[in-house]
Amino acid sequence: MRARRARDHRDGVKVPELDLSFWVIKLGSTAMGEALSDFLVHRLYPPLAVLLTLVAFGSALSWQWTRRHYETYPYWSAVIVISVFGTMAADVAHVVLFVPYLVSALGFGLTLVVLFTLWYRVEGTVSIHSIASASREFFYWAAVLTTFALGTALGDLSATTGHFGFFSSALLYGTLFTLIALAFRVRLLGPVVTFWSCYILTRPLGASLADWLGVSPSRGGLNLGPGSVALAFSAVLVALVVSRARAERNVTRQLLSPLG
Repeated sequence: MRARRARDHRDGVKVPELDLSFWVIKLGSTAMGEALSDFLVHRLYPPLAVLLTLVAFGSALSWQWTRRHYETYPYWSAVIVISVFGTMAADVAHVVLFVPYLVSALGFGLTLVVLFTLWYRVEGTVSIHSIASASREFFYWAAVLTTFALGTALGDLSATTGHFGFFSSALLYGTLFTLIALAFRVRLLGPVVTFWSCYILTRPLGASLADWLGVSPSRGGLNLGPGSVALAFSAVLVALVVSRARAERNVTRQLLSPLG
């Protein structure tokens, strides 16, 4: 692990190591993004909410883009802001443009396939361990944004159109996530397919959990409210990201030490 981080630091890789902390923060960001998006569009004028989120999205991505290698705060700031913006993109397609969830899910899914195809043809790989150039980072963040929009549409599709409800949808996507992870462990799936499949599934899993916690009992939820859910997940995310930043900083210091 330490050798990998040292190599990534030197080679300019712009993504973190895939450990348990990565997946926990990613799942928390999806839940927070769903709750915060719902809170903003209901408390603010919807176009204003979208505009403010777009500005935050551009700022966070610019911060990440200007880094020479992976840094904890710029990277996770970009992911967290994209979680909100990606949710709004999917919701706008349904609420404003009246696009059915099935159609938007298929549309975002096709967009993702096209992105991966172009990415592979241009770069020869879609592995996140190769994100060390501007072009690869562009494809990476475009894919990340699309996975958030796709995951949002999938979560709403199963919960509402499919009548699963939010809690059952969370169980469904959690089960799929676990099965894919197990398939990787027994070498039925490769690392690239496993990563992107799990990455997509964290979105409807986290969003379904957030909706179940936030919506009213008439919709199958616990009625905690999207604002309270967003605040709770934000506090947890801050603690997790700060903890990860400290751990990564300590590892880097040890690796770069003359005695390390």
